[in-house]
Amino acid sequence: MDKYSLNKRIVNQRYGEIDVLRAIAIVLMVLFHCVYDLNEFAGVPVDYQAPLWFLIGKTSALLFIFISGLASGLSRSPVRRGLKVLFFGMVITVVTYLFMKEEYIRFGILHFLGVAMILSPFLFRLSSRTLWGLASVFALLGFWFKGQVVQTSLFLPFGLMYDGFSSLDYYPIFPYLAVTLLGILAYRHFYAQRKRSLFPFRLNFELIEWVSRNSLGIYLIHQPIILFIIFIVHRI
Repeated sequence: MDKYSLNKRIVNQRYGEIDVLRAIAIVLMVLFHCVYDLNEFAGVPVDYQAPLWFLIGKTSALLFIFISGLASGLSRSPVRRGLKVLFFGMVITVVTYLFMKEEYIRFGILHFLGVAMILSPFLFRLSSRTLWGLASVFALLGFWFKGQVVQTSLFLPFGLMYDGFSSLDYYPIFPYLAVTLLGILAYRHFYAQRKRSLFPFRLNFELIEWVSRNSLGIYLIHQPIILFIIFIVHRI
């Protein structure tokens, strides 16, 4: 066990730059889902698969994953948080199965984040050199798995898909755990021995901090709100 493992500081202060990054991720996520819902449920001809919208959606997800790894070093109870996030991921699985049986979410970003948080205490026991190596291996395996087809759904969490698989949201362990590991490495490099923000100027804005603190709740309710607004506008 190295010096970075479980001997982590309990931090009461918030780091403004992390809140800003998380708020940016949320704004990008809501923007992408607005475009997606307008196309799918309102009949507005917006191509959410166009490069710009794809980049916005993917950047949001990667930011969430990176920040999750970084914030695990600042969390008192990452496993408990991970179980909570995984539970809500399973709730989304049930809801999407009831309404969109063909493309329901089996292993979306909440499932992934929950598993990554649960694994984080183990990952923090590993040396930085090992984490760099694992990040490279996970990324390469993930890209290789994308070209493989298996005959079962049991390996979906790892990135191995079966023929005809389709899902509204899919973030498997390979390659995305590599991004979590980069977040952990960023924590070690920038925050493990630091007691203040990276920047000399103030980044602690109340609205941004509120959005960051409530990011899970915003994730859970923003889609129903968008769909409700679309429904009301159509009724009018």
